[in-house]
Amino acid sequence: MAVEVIMPKAGSEMEEGEIVQWFKQEGDEVKEGEVLLEIVTDKVNMEVEAEASGTLLKILHKAGEVVPVVQTIAWIGKAGEEIPGETSSATEVAKEVVAEVASDVKVPTTKEEDKLPQRERQGEFDVCVIGGGPAGYVAAIKSAQLGGKVALVESRELGGTCLNRGCIPTKTFLHNAEIINHIKSARDRGIKLVNDAFSVDMEKTVDVKNKVSKTLSGGVAGLLKSYGVKVYNGVGKLTADKKVLVNDTETIDADRIILAGGSKVSRINIPGMDNEKVLTSDEILDITELPSRMVVIGGGVIGSELGQAFATFGTKVTIVEMADRLIANMDKDASALLEKKFKQQGIEVLTGSKLLEIKDNGRDLTVKIEGKADIVADRVLLSIGRVPDNECLGELADKFEMERGRVKVDEYMETSVPGIYAPGDINGTKMLAHAAFKMGEVAAENAMGHNKKVDLKSTPAAIYTHPEIAMVGLTEEQAREKYDIKIGRFNFGANGRSLASNQGEGFVKVIMDTKYREILGIHIAGPVAAELINEGSTLIQTEMTIDDVMDIIHGHPTYAEALYEAMADCIDMCIHAPKKKK
Repeated sequence: MAVEVIMPKAGSEMEEGEIVQWFKQEGDEVKEGEVLLEIVTDKVNMEVEAEASGTLLKILHKAGEVVPVVQTIAWIGKAGEEIPGETSSATEVAKEVVAEVASDVKVPTTKEEDKLPQRERQGEFDVCVIGGGPAGYVAAIKSAQLGGKVALVESRELGGTCLNRGCIPTKTFLHNAEIINHIKSARDRGIKLVNDAFSVDMEKTVDVKNKVSKTLSGGVAGLLKSYGVKVYNGVGKLTADKKVLVNDTETIDADRIILAGGSKVSRINIPGMDNEKVLTSDEILDITELPSRMVVIGGGVIGSELGQAFATFGTKVTIVEMADRLIANMDKDASALLEKKFKQQGIEVLTGSKLLEIKDNGRDLTVKIEGKADIVADRVLLSIGRVPDNECLGELADKFEMERGRVKVDEYMETSVPGIYAPGDINGTKMLAHAAFKMGEVAAENAMGHNKKVDLKSTPAAIYTHPEIAMVGLTEEQAREKYDIKIGRFNFGANGRSLASNQGEGFVKVIMDTKYREILGIHIAGPVAAELINEGSTLIQTEMTIDDVMDIIHGHPTYAEALYEAMADCIDMCIHAPKKKK
Protein backbone atom coordinates (compact mmCIF):
# COMPACT_ATOMS: atom_id res chain seq x y z
CA MET A 1 0.00 0.00 0.00
CA ALA A 2 1.34 3.43 -0.98
CA VAL A 3 2.64 5.67 1.81
CA GLU A 4 2.16 9.44 1.92
CA VAL A 5 4.93 12.00 2.25
CA ILE A 6 3.42 14.98 4.08
CA MET A 7 4.50 18.53 4.80
CA PRO A 8 5.74 18.17 8.42
CA LYS A 9 4.56 20.40 11.25
CA ALA A 10 7.91 21.60 12.58
CA GLY A 11 6.75 23.73 15.49
CA SER A 12 3.47 24.58 17.17
CA GLU A 13 2.98 27.77 15.12
CA MET A 14 4.00 26.41 11.72
CA GLU A 15 1.08 26.49 9.28
CA GLU A 16 2.85 26.01 5.95
CA GLY A 17 6.22 25.32 4.38
CA GLU A 18 7.84 26.12 1.05
CA ILE A 19 9.51 23.33 -0.95
CA VAL A 20 13.06 24.46 -1.76
CA GLN A 21 14.16 21.45 -3.82
CA TRP A 22 13.55 17.75 -4.39
CA PHE A 23 16.57 15.44 -4.13
CA LYS A 24 14.65 12.56 -5.71
CA GLN A 25 12.52 12.42 -8.86
CA GLU A 26 9.44 10.39 -9.78
CA GLY A 27 10.44 6.80 -10.44
CA ASP A 28 13.55 6.92 -8.23
CA GLU A 29 14.08 4.24 -5.61
CA VAL A 30 14.28 5.55 -2.03
CA LYS A 31 15.20 4.01 1.30
CA GLU A 32 13.64 4.67 4.69
CA GLY A 33 15.48 7.58 6.33
CA GLU A 34 16.86 8.89 3.03
CA VAL A 35 16.48 12.65 2.44
CA LEU A 36 13.75 13.38 -0.14
CA LEU A 37 13.48 17.15 -0.17
CA GLU A 38 14.33 20.39 1.58
CA ILE A 39 11.71 22.81 2.92
CA VAL A 40 11.84 26.24 4.47
CA THR A 41 9.50 27.79 7.06
CA ASP A 42 9.49 31.27 8.56
CA LYS A 43 11.89 29.95 11.21
CA VAL A 44 14.12 27.24 9.82
CA ASN A 45 15.33 25.26 6.80
CA MET A 46 15.00 21.50 7.20
CA GLU A 47 15.27 18.26 5.29
CA VAL A 48 12.39 15.78 5.03
CA GLU A 49 13.25 12.09 5.13
CA ALA A 50 11.38 9.11 3.66
CA GLU A 51 9.41 7.19 6.26
CA ALA A 52 9.29 4.04 4.09
CA SER A 53 11.35 2.34 1.39
CA GLY A 54 10.07 1.96 -2.18
CA THR A 55 9.62 3.94 -5.40
CA LEU A 56 8.80 7.65 -5.46
CA LEU A 57 5.53 7.20 -7.34
CA LYS A 58 4.22 10.73 -7.55
CA ILE A 59 5.34 14.26 -6.62
CA LEU A 60 2.26 16.39 -6.02
CA HIS A 61 3.99 19.70 -5.28
CA LYS A 62 7.05 21.04 -7.05
CA ALA A 63 9.94 23.22 -5.85
CA GLY A 64 8.82 26.73 -5.05
CA GLU A 65 5.29 25.75 -3.98
CA VAL A 66 4.00 26.71 -0.55
CA VAL A 67 2.07 23.82 1.06
CA PRO A 68 -0.02 23.72 4.28
CA VAL A 69 1.21 21.42 7.07
CA VAL A 70 0.02 17.77 7.10
CA GLN A 71 -0.89 17.97 3.39
CA THR A 72 0.34 15.16 1.16
CA ILE A 73 3.17 16.26 -1.12
CA ALA A 74 4.21 12.89 -2.60
CA TRP A 75 3.60 9.13 -2.54
CA ILE A 76 6.00 6.20 -2.04
CA GLY A 77 5.10 2.61 -2.85
CA LYS A 78 5.75 -0.32 -5.18
CA ALA A 79 6.56 0.46 -8.80
CA GLY A 80 3.35 0.67 -10.84
CA GLU A 81 1.14 0.78 -7.76
CA GLU A 82 -1.99 2.94 -7.95
CA ILE A 83 -2.24 5.86 -5.58
CA PRO A 84 -5.35 7.55 -4.17
CA GLY A 85 -6.67 10.55 -6.09
CA GLU A 86 -5.02 13.85 -5.25
CA THR A 87 -8.30 15.20 -3.91
CA SER A 88 -8.17 12.72 -1.06
CA SER A 89 -4.73 13.80 0.12
CA ALA A 90 -4.86 17.20 1.75
CA THR A 91 -8.53 17.16 2.60
CA GLU A 92 -8.68 13.66 4.02
CA VAL A 93 -5.44 13.95 5.99
CA ALA A 94 -6.62 17.22 7.48
CA LYS A 95 -9.96 15.64 8.38
CA GLU A 96 -8.21 12.73 10.07
CA VAL A 97 -5.98 15.06 12.08
CA VAL A 98 -8.94 17.17 13.18
CA ALA A 99 -10.93 14.07 14.11
CA GLU A 100 -8.03 12.64 16.13
CA VAL A 101 -7.56 15.88 18.06
CA ALA A 102 -11.29 16.31 18.59
CA SER A 103 -11.59 12.85 20.10
CA ASP A 104 -9.35 13.90 23.00
CA VAL A 105 -10.84 17.36 23.51
CA LYS A 106 -13.67 17.93 25.95
CA VAL A 107 -15.59 21.14 25.22
CA PRO A 108 -16.27 23.05 28.46
CA THR A 109 -19.97 23.27 29.25
CA THR A 110 -22.25 24.61 31.93
CA LYS A 111 -25.11 22.28 31.07
CA GLU A 112 -25.92 20.18 34.10
CA GLU A 113 -26.86 17.14 32.00
CA ASP A 114 -23.40 17.12 30.38
CA LYS A 115 -21.78 16.77 33.81
CA LEU A 116 -23.73 13.66 34.74
CA PRO A 117 -22.58 10.08 34.03
CA GLN A 118 -23.73 8.65 30.74
CA ARG A 119 -25.71 5.89 32.50
CA GLU A 120 -28.02 5.14 35.38
CA ARG A 121 -26.50 4.38 38.75
CA GLN A 122 -26.83 0.73 39.75
CA GLY A 123 -25.25 0.73 43.22
CA GLU A 124 -25.43 3.18 46.11
CA PHE A 125 -22.53 5.22 44.69
CA ASP A 126 -21.31 6.05 41.21
CA VAL A 127 -17.68 5.83 42.35
CA CYS A 128 -15.88 4.51 45.41
CA VAL A 129 -12.25 5.56 45.87
CA ILE A 130 -9.92 3.57 48.12
CA GLY A 131 -7.17 5.85 49.37
CA GLY A 132 -7.16 9.54 50.28
CA GLY A 133 -3.74 10.53 48.97
CA PRO A 134 -3.00 12.74 45.94
CA ALA A 135 -4.51 10.32 43.40
CA GLY A 136 -7.43 9.35 45.65
CA TYR A 137 -8.77 12.66 46.94
CA VAL A 138 -8.35 14.29 43.51
CA ALA A 139 -10.21 11.39 41.86
CA ALA A 140 -13.02 11.72 44.43
CA ILE A 141 -13.39 15.46 43.92
CA LYS A 142 -13.22 15.16 40.11
CA SER A 143 -15.88 12.44 40.13
CA ALA A 144 -18.12 14.67 42.24
CA GLN A 145 -17.50 17.64 39.94
CA LEU A 146 -18.76 15.49 37.08
CA GLY A 147 -22.00 14.86 38.92
CA GLY A 148 -21.23 11.59 40.68
CA LYS A 149 -22.23 10.36 44.09
CA VAL A 150 -18.85 9.47 45.59
CA ALA A 151 -17.45 7.55 48.57
CA LEU A 152 -13.82 7.65 49.71
CA VAL A 153 -12.15 5.21 52.12
CA GLU A 154 -8.96 6.20 53.97
CA SER A 155 -7.35 4.32 56.87
CA ARG A 156 -5.02 7.11 58.02
CA GLU A 157 -4.87 10.85 57.42
CA LEU A 158 -6.37 12.47 54.34
CA GLY A 159 -3.66 13.65 51.99
CA GLY A 160 -1.74 10.38 52.15
CA THR A 161 2.04 10.10 52.33
CA CYS A 162 2.59 13.35 50.45
CA LEU A 163 0.87 15.64 52.94
CA ASN A 164 1.68 13.71 56.10
CA ARG A 165 4.93 11.75 55.72
CA GLY A 166 6.54 12.84 52.44
CA CYS A 167 6.56 15.89 50.18
CA ILE A 168 5.21 18.50 52.59
CA PRO A 169 6.87 17.42 55.90
CA THR A 170 10.29 17.12 54.27
CA LYS A 171 9.93 20.63 52.83
CA THR A 172 9.42 22.06 56.31
CA PHE A 173 12.71 20.46 57.39
CA LEU A 174 14.43 21.66 54.21
CA HIS A 175 13.19 25.21 54.69
CA ASN A 176 14.79 25.25 58.14
CA ALA A 177 18.03 24.15 56.47
CA GLU A 178 17.62 26.93 53.90
CA ILE A 179 17.26 29.52 56.68
CA ILE A 180 20.47 28.26 58.27
CA ASN A 181 22.31 28.54 54.95
CA HIS A 182 21.14 32.15 54.61
CA ILE A 183 22.34 32.90 58.14
CA LYS A 184 25.76 31.44 57.33
CA SER A 185 26.09 33.58 54.20
CA ALA A 186 24.83 36.78 55.82
CA ARG A 187 28.26 38.02 56.96
CA ASP A 188 29.64 37.77 53.41
CA ARG A 189 26.80 40.04 52.26
CA GLY A 190 27.48 42.79 54.77
CA ILE A 191 24.97 41.71 57.39
CA LYS A 192 26.58 41.76 60.84
CA LEU A 193 25.32 39.15 63.29
CA VAL A 194 25.95 39.47 67.01
CA ASN A 195 26.46 35.74 67.36
CA ASP A 196 26.99 33.32 64.50
CA ALA A 197 26.12 30.27 66.59
CA PHE A 198 22.78 28.52 66.16
CA SER A 199 21.06 25.37 67.35
CA VAL A 200 18.02 23.47 66.12
CA ASP A 201 15.11 22.76 68.43
CA MET A 202 13.86 19.47 66.96
CA GLU A 203 10.70 19.42 69.08
CA LYS A 204 9.69 22.81 67.68
CA THR A 205 10.68 21.73 64.16
CA VAL A 206 8.45 18.67 64.42
CA ASP A 207 5.62 20.80 65.85
CA VAL A 208 5.82 23.15 62.84
CA LYS A 209 5.85 20.17 60.48
CA ASN A 210 2.80 18.66 62.17
CA LYS A 211 0.93 21.96 62.08
CA VAL A 212 1.54 22.36 58.34
CA SER A 213 0.48 18.79 57.60
CA LYS A 214 -2.62 19.05 59.80
CA THR A 215 -3.64 22.31 58.11
CA LEU A 216 -3.37 20.81 54.63
CA SER A 217 -5.01 17.53 55.61
CA GLY A 218 -7.88 19.48 57.15
CA GLY A 219 -8.12 21.47 53.94
CA VAL A 220 -8.55 18.27 51.94
CA ALA A 221 -11.31 17.16 54.34
CA GLY A 222 -13.05 20.48 53.79
CA LEU A 223 -12.82 20.14 50.00
CA LEU A 224 -14.28 16.63 50.07
CA LYS A 225 -17.11 17.76 52.31
CA SER A 226 -17.90 20.71 50.04
CA TYR A 227 -18.37 18.34 47.12
CA GLY A 228 -20.53 15.94 49.09
CA VAL A 229 -18.00 13.08 49.12
CA LYS A 230 -18.79 10.60 51.90
CA VAL A 231 -15.57 9.72 53.73
CA TYR A 232 -15.19 6.35 55.48
CA ASN A 233 -12.36 6.01 58.00
CA GLY A 234 -10.92 2.53 57.76
CA VAL A 235 -9.12 -0.04 55.62
CA GLY A 236 -10.85 -0.58 52.30
CA LYS A 237 -10.49 -3.85 50.39
CA LEU A 238 -12.14 -5.34 47.32
CA THR A 239 -14.53 -8.25 47.73
CA ALA A 240 -14.99 -11.12 45.29
CA ASP A 241 -18.17 -9.51 43.93
CA LYS A 242 -16.43 -6.16 43.19
CA LYS A 243 -17.63 -4.26 46.23
CA VAL A 244 -15.55 -2.43 48.86
CA LEU A 245 -15.33 -3.82 52.39
CA VAL A 246 -14.41 -1.29 55.10
CA ASN A 247 -12.75 -2.60 58.27
CA ASP A 248 -14.21 -6.04 57.53
CA THR A 249 -17.62 -4.77 58.72
CA GLU A 250 -19.25 -2.36 56.26
CA THR A 251 -19.76 -2.91 52.51
CA ILE A 252 -19.88 -0.15 49.90
CA ASP A 253 -21.66 -0.86 46.61
CA ALA A 254 -20.40 1.37 43.76
CA ASP A 255 -20.64 1.12 39.99
CA ARG A 256 -16.98 1.99 39.51
CA ILE A 257 -14.01 1.63 41.85
CA ILE A 258 -10.81 3.65 41.88
CA LEU A 259 -7.86 2.04 43.67
CA ALA A 260 -5.52 4.71 45.01
CA GLY A 261 -3.73 2.72 47.70
CA GLY A 262 -0.51 4.64 47.14
CA SER A 263 2.83 3.25 48.26
CA LYS A 264 4.80 2.22 51.32
CA VAL A 265 8.44 2.34 52.33
CA SER A 266 10.64 -0.22 50.57
CA ARG A 267 12.67 -2.43 52.89
CA ILE A 268 15.62 -4.76 52.42
CA ASN A 269 16.37 -8.03 54.18
CA ILE A 270 19.66 -7.17 55.89
CA PRO A 271 20.71 -8.35 59.39
CA GLY A 272 19.90 -5.64 61.92
CA MET A 273 17.39 -3.82 59.71
CA ASP A 274 14.61 -4.35 62.26
CA ASN A 275 16.51 -2.41 64.96
CA GLU A 276 14.48 0.45 66.49
CA LYS A 277 17.35 2.83 65.74
CA VAL A 278 16.95 2.15 62.03
CA LEU A 279 14.33 4.63 60.84
CA THR A 280 12.48 5.09 57.57
CA SER A 281 11.29 8.39 56.13
CA ASP A 282 8.03 7.76 58.00
CA GLU A 283 9.73 7.85 61.41
CA ILE A 284 12.70 10.20 60.88
CA LEU A 285 10.38 13.19 60.57
CA ASP A 286 9.12 12.67 64.12
CA ILE A 287 12.40 12.43 66.03
CA THR A 288 12.74 15.09 68.70
CA GLU A 289 16.47 14.71 69.34
CA LEU A 290 19.08 15.57 66.75
CA PRO A 291 21.42 12.59 66.06
CA SER A 292 25.11 13.39 66.27
CA ARG A 293 25.96 10.76 63.58
CA MET A 294 23.64 9.32 60.98
CA VAL A 295 24.09 6.88 58.11
CA VAL A 296 21.68 7.29 55.21
CA ILE A 297 21.10 4.12 53.18
CA GLY A 298 20.18 5.30 49.69
CA GLY A 299 21.30 8.38 47.77
CA GLY A 300 18.12 8.99 45.84
CA VAL A 301 15.60 11.80 46.32
CA ILE A 302 14.63 11.07 49.95
CA GLY A 303 18.13 10.20 51.12
CA SER A 304 19.69 13.26 49.49
CA GLU A 305 17.07 15.70 50.81
CA LEU A 306 16.97 14.45 54.39
CA GLY A 307 20.70 13.73 54.50
CA GLN A 308 21.52 17.31 53.57
CA ALA A 309 18.86 18.72 55.92
CA PHE A 310 20.26 16.88 58.95
CA ALA A 311 23.82 17.73 57.95
CA THR A 312 22.83 21.41 57.90
CA PHE A 313 21.26 21.00 61.36
CA GLY A 314 24.63 19.73 62.63
CA THR A 315 24.52 15.93 62.26
CA LYS A 316 27.56 14.11 60.86
CA VAL A 317 26.03 12.37 57.82
CA THR A 318 27.29 9.51 55.66
CA ILE A 319 25.29 8.54 52.55
CA VAL A 320 25.67 4.96 51.27
CA GLU A 321 24.48 4.42 47.70
CA MET A 322 24.69 1.19 45.68
CA ALA A 323 24.66 2.97 42.29
CA ASP A 324 27.75 4.68 40.93
CA ARG A 325 26.36 8.16 41.65
CA LEU A 326 23.80 10.06 43.70
CA ILE A 327 20.28 10.65 42.26
CA ALA A 328 21.02 8.12 39.53
CA ASN A 329 17.77 8.82 37.65
CA MET A 330 18.68 12.46 37.10
CA ASP A 331 21.23 14.11 34.80
CA LYS A 332 24.84 13.05 35.38
CA ASP A 333 26.07 16.64 35.53
CA ALA A 334 23.48 17.40 38.20
CA SER A 335 24.59 14.34 40.19
CA ALA A 336 28.20 15.50 40.04
CA LEU A 337 27.29 19.00 41.20
CA LEU A 338 25.24 17.69 44.12
CA GLU A 339 27.97 15.29 45.25
CA LYS A 340 30.51 18.12 45.13
CA LYS A 341 28.19 20.31 47.23
CA PHE A 342 27.64 17.51 49.76
CA LYS A 343 31.37 16.97 50.21
CA GLN A 344 31.89 20.72 50.70
CA GLN A 345 29.26 20.55 53.43
CA GLY A 346 31.06 17.68 55.15
CA ILE A 347 28.74 14.89 54.06
CA GLU A 348 30.60 11.66 53.32
CA VAL A 349 29.31 10.08 50.11
CA LEU A 350 29.98 6.37 49.45
CA THR A 351 28.74 5.41 45.99
CA GLY A 352 29.06 1.93 44.47
CA SER A 353 28.67 0.59 48.01
CA LYS A 354 26.73 -2.42 49.29
CA LEU A 355 25.25 -2.59 52.79
CA LEU A 356 26.00 -5.88 54.55
CA GLU A 357 24.83 -5.61 58.15
CA ILE A 358 23.80 -3.25 60.96
CA LYS A 359 24.99 -4.22 64.45
CA ASP A 360 23.66 -2.75 67.69
CA ASN A 361 26.46 -1.97 70.16
CA GLY A 362 24.11 -0.79 72.87
CA ARG A 363 24.60 2.98 72.70
CA ASP A 364 25.20 3.15 68.95
CA LEU A 365 25.12 1.18 65.69
CA THR A 366 27.88 -0.21 63.50
CA VAL A 367 27.12 -0.19 59.79
CA LYS A 368 29.11 -2.70 57.76
CA ILE A 369 29.76 -1.87 54.09
CA GLU A 370 31.29 -4.35 51.64
CA GLY A 371 34.96 -3.51 51.05
CA LYS A 372 34.91 -0.40 53.24
CA ALA A 373 35.57 0.53 56.85
CA ASP A 374 32.76 0.17 59.37
CA ILE A 375 30.73 3.29 60.17
CA VAL A 376 29.50 4.09 63.68
CA ALA A 377 26.23 6.01 63.99
CA ASP A 378 23.45 6.91 66.43
CA ARG A 379 20.74 6.46 63.82
CA VAL A 380 20.38 4.87 60.38
CA LEU A 381 17.91 6.23 57.84
CA LEU A 382 16.65 3.67 55.33
CA SER A 383 15.66 5.56 52.18
CA ILE A 384 15.84 3.17 49.22
CA GLY A 385 12.53 4.21 47.68
CA ARG A 386 8.91 3.15 47.86
CA VAL A 387 6.81 0.26 46.54
CA PRO A 388 3.07 0.06 45.70
CA ASP A 389 0.73 -0.72 48.60
CA ASN A 390 -1.60 -3.42 47.23
CA GLU A 391 -3.58 -4.15 50.40
CA CYS A 392 -6.71 -2.70 48.79
CA LEU A 393 -6.82 -5.48 46.15
CA GLY A 394 -8.34 -7.78 48.76
CA GLU A 395 -10.14 -10.87 47.45
CA LEU A 396 -9.56 -9.85 43.82
CA ALA A 397 -5.76 -9.72 44.12
CA ASP A 398 -5.22 -12.68 41.80
CA LYS A 399 -7.55 -11.21 39.15
CA PHE A 400 -5.39 -8.21 38.32
CA GLU A 401 -2.65 -8.20 35.73
CA MET A 402 0.50 -7.21 37.61
CA GLU A 403 3.99 -6.12 36.66
CA ARG A 404 6.73 -6.46 39.29
CA GLY A 405 4.29 -5.88 42.12
CA ARG A 406 2.53 -3.00 40.38
CA VAL A 407 -1.07 -2.98 39.21
CA LYS A 408 -0.95 -2.72 35.44
CA VAL A 409 -3.17 -0.06 33.86
CA ASP A 410 -3.84 1.21 30.34
CA GLU A 411 -3.68 4.84 29.21
CA TYR A 412 -7.21 5.34 30.56
CA MET A 413 -6.02 4.26 34.04
CA GLU A 414 -8.23 1.16 33.86
CA THR A 415 -6.93 -2.14 35.20
CA SER A 416 -7.38 -5.57 33.63
CA VAL A 417 -10.58 -5.86 35.69
CA PRO A 418 -13.24 -3.81 33.85
CA GLY A 419 -14.67 -0.90 35.82
CA ILE A 420 -11.76 -0.74 38.27
CA TYR A 421 -9.12 2.00 37.87
CA ALA A 422 -5.75 2.41 39.58
CA PRO A 423 -4.10 5.86 39.43
CA GLY A 424 -1.04 6.99 41.36
CA ASP A 425 1.79 5.10 43.07
CA ILE A 426 -0.12 1.81 43.06
CA ASN A 427 0.55 1.43 39.32
CA GLY A 428 4.22 2.45 39.62
CA THR A 429 4.19 4.45 36.38
CA LYS A 430 5.51 7.69 37.85
CA MET A 431 5.64 7.73 41.64
CA LEU A 432 5.23 11.48 42.02
CA ALA A 433 2.39 13.34 43.73
CA HIS A 434 1.74 15.65 40.78
CA ALA A 435 1.64 12.71 38.38
CA ALA A 436 -0.84 11.09 40.78
CA PHE A 437 -3.01 14.23 40.64
CA LYS A 438 -3.30 13.96 36.86
CA MET A 439 -3.80 10.18 36.88
CA GLY A 440 -6.52 10.59 39.50
CA GLU A 441 -8.34 13.13 37.34
CA VAL A 442 -8.18 10.90 34.27
CA ALA A 443 -9.36 7.85 36.23
CA ALA A 444 -12.31 9.83 37.56
CA GLU A 445 -13.33 11.12 34.13
CA ASN A 446 -13.31 7.62 32.68
CA ALA A 447 -15.09 6.14 35.69
CA MET A 448 -17.82 8.72 35.11
CA GLY A 449 -18.34 7.65 31.51
CA HIS A 450 -15.95 9.90 29.63
CA ASN A 451 -13.05 8.88 27.38
CA LYS A 452 -9.78 10.51 28.45
CA LYS A 453 -6.19 9.33 28.05
CA VAL A 454 -3.38 10.27 30.39
CA ASP A 455 -0.29 11.97 28.99
CA LEU A 456 2.68 12.01 31.36
CA LYS A 457 5.46 12.94 28.92
CA SER A 458 5.88 16.43 30.39
CA THR A 459 5.82 15.37 34.05
CA PRO A 460 8.61 17.24 35.87
CA ALA A 461 10.67 15.83 38.72
CA ALA A 462 12.46 17.84 41.39
CA ILE A 463 14.81 17.35 44.33
CA TYR A 464 14.69 20.07 46.97
CA THR A 465 18.33 20.00 48.02
CA HIS A 466 20.61 23.04 47.98
CA PRO A 467 21.03 23.64 45.09
CA GLU A 468 17.68 22.34 43.83
CA ILE A 469 17.70 19.77 41.01
CA ALA A 470 14.87 19.41 38.48
CA MET A 471 14.23 17.77 35.13
CA VAL A 472 11.58 17.10 32.51
CA GLY A 473 11.74 14.94 29.40
CA LEU A 474 14.68 12.76 28.39
CA THR A 475 18.12 12.54 29.95
CA GLU A 476 21.12 13.04 27.68
CA GLU A 477 21.76 9.28 27.61
CA GLN A 478 18.14 8.47 26.70
CA ALA A 479 18.07 11.12 23.98
CA ARG A 480 21.29 9.89 22.34
CA GLU A 481 19.78 6.43 21.93
CA LYS A 482 17.00 7.72 19.66
CA TYR A 483 18.01 11.09 18.23
CA ASP A 484 20.83 13.16 16.82
CA ILE A 485 21.06 15.77 19.55
CA LYS A 486 22.73 19.01 20.50
CA ILE A 487 23.20 20.31 24.04
CA GLY A 488 22.63 23.88 25.13
CA ARG A 489 23.92 25.02 28.51
CA PHE A 490 23.98 28.19 30.58
CA ASN A 491 25.49 28.62 34.03
CA PHE A 492 23.71 30.52 36.80
CA GLY A 493 27.08 32.15 37.48
CA ALA A 494 26.39 34.34 34.42
CA ASN A 495 22.82 35.19 35.49
CA GLY A 496 22.33 38.59 37.11
CA ARG A 497 19.55 37.61 39.52
CA SER A 498 21.52 34.56 40.69
CA LEU A 499 24.67 36.53 41.42
CA ALA A 500 22.73 39.29 43.17
CA SER A 501 21.09 36.64 45.35
CA ASN A 502 24.33 34.81 46.16
CA GLN A 503 23.08 31.73 44.27
CA GLY A 504 25.44 31.48 41.32
CA GLU A 505 25.94 27.71 41.60
CA GLY A 506 24.50 25.42 38.96
CA PHE A 507 23.31 25.41 35.38
CA VAL A 508 20.48 24.88 32.93
CA LYS A 509 20.97 22.16 30.33
CA VAL A 510 18.69 21.72 27.31
CA ILE A 511 18.68 18.75 24.94
CA MET A 512 17.58 19.49 21.37
CA ASP A 513 16.80 17.19 18.44
CA THR A 514 18.82 18.58 15.52
CA LYS A 515 16.28 17.45 12.89
CA TYR A 516 13.26 19.50 13.99
CA ARG A 517 14.91 21.50 16.79
CA GLU A 518 12.45 19.85 19.16
CA ILE A 519 13.08 20.20 22.91
CA LEU A 520 13.69 16.68 24.22
CA GLY A 521 14.79 17.33 27.78
CA ILE A 522 15.54 20.10 30.26
CA HIS A 523 17.74 19.72 33.33
CA ILE A 524 18.25 22.41 35.97
CA ALA A 525 20.58 22.49 38.96
CA GLY A 526 20.39 25.78 40.77
CA PRO A 527 18.13 28.35 42.43
CA VAL A 528 14.35 27.72 42.28
CA ALA A 529 14.89 24.83 39.86
CA ALA A 530 11.64 23.21 41.02
CA GLU A 531 9.75 26.34 39.94
CA LEU A 532 11.62 26.94 36.66
CA ILE A 533 11.04 23.38 35.46
CA ASN A 534 7.32 24.07 35.12
CA GLU A 535 8.06 26.37 32.18
CA GLY A 536 10.07 23.51 30.71
CA SER A 537 7.09 21.18 31.13
CA THR A 538 4.88 23.61 29.23
CA LEU A 539 7.38 23.88 26.39
CA ILE A 540 7.62 20.10 26.01
CA GLN A 541 3.87 19.46 26.40
CA THR A 542 3.04 22.02 23.69
CA GLU A 543 5.83 20.64 21.46
CA MET A 544 7.44 24.02 21.03
CA THR A 545 10.74 24.13 19.17
CA ILE A 546 13.85 26.07 20.08
CA ASP A 547 12.89 28.58 17.37
CA ASP A 548 9.48 29.10 19.01
CA VAL A 549 11.15 29.84 22.35
CA MET A 550 13.44 32.41 20.77
CA ASP A 551 10.38 34.59 20.18
CA ILE A 552 9.44 34.61 23.88
CA ILE A 553 10.53 37.58 26.00
CA HIS A 554 11.65 36.71 29.52
CA GLY A 555 11.66 39.26 32.31
CA HIS A 556 14.95 40.75 33.55
CA PRO A 557 16.52 40.19 35.97
CA THR A 558 15.08 36.73 36.61
CA TYR A 559 16.37 33.23 37.16
CA ALA A 560 14.22 32.15 34.19
CA GLU A 561 16.53 34.00 31.81
CA ALA A 562 19.02 31.16 32.33
CA LEU A 563 16.53 28.75 30.73
CA TYR A 564 16.11 31.04 27.73
CA GLU A 565 19.88 31.40 27.35
CA ALA A 566 20.38 27.62 27.45
CA MET A 567 17.76 27.26 24.72
CA ALA A 568 19.60 29.83 22.61
CA ASP A 569 22.87 27.99 23.22
CA CYS A 570 21.39 24.93 21.45
CA ILE A 571 21.61 26.89 18.18
CA ASP A 572 24.78 28.84 19.11
CA MET A 573 22.82 32.06 19.62
CA CYS A 574 23.32 32.61 23.35
CA ILE A 575 23.90 36.35 23.86
CA HIS A 576 25.38 36.26 27.36
CA ALA A 577 27.99 33.57 26.80
CA PRO A 578 31.32 33.87 24.96
CA LYS A 579 31.41 32.82 21.32
CA LYS A 580 32.19 29.13 21.00
CA LYS A 581 35.47 28.10 19.48
CA LYS A 582 35.12 25.97 16.34
